Amino acid sequence: MDRIARETAEDAWEVEALFDLAFAPGREALSSYRLREGVAPVAELCLVARDTGGTLGGAIRHWPVRAGGRRALLLGPVAVHPTRQGEGLGGALIRESLDAAGRLGWARVLLVGDAPYYGRFGFAPLAAVEMPPPTNPARVLGLSLVPGAWDGIAGPVTRAA
Repeated sequence: MDRIARETAEDAWEVEALFDLAFAPGREALSSYRLREGVAPVAELCLVARDTGGTLGGAIRHWPVRAGGRRALLLGPVAVHPTRQGEGLGGALIRESLDAAGRLGWARVLLVGDAPYYGRFGFAPLAAVEMPPPTNPARVLGLSLVPGAWDGIAGPVTRAA
């Protein structure tokens, strides 16, 4: 059984190593990373999953951004160690972090990802929200944690001030 807990400063190096393992080289060149530069993640929503032996199995982070001028969360990265994939660990991290985001008063979350995977958590395409290039617009997805939170929101996603 895995234990999900807030990421600590002691976890950071191991989490970064997991992200390096899970994603292609050059992940920092993605548009979502430009939105994170110089901005601290939302610490309460950065989670790690460890097995009973303390081995890191997965991690998730969230970052504050502005979408169409409105406050939003950028989910990601989320990664599961290759030896643990298919066990539902990524889904558990996503659900736990989204529940916590709602409790903390966040209204909306966006990400860049695969609609078939993230759709099961309630994410849907955000046709009017523009991530910095190069981003495939069909992969920009959003979730309302409060009913109607994405209604009428259009325009670019920018770094939180």
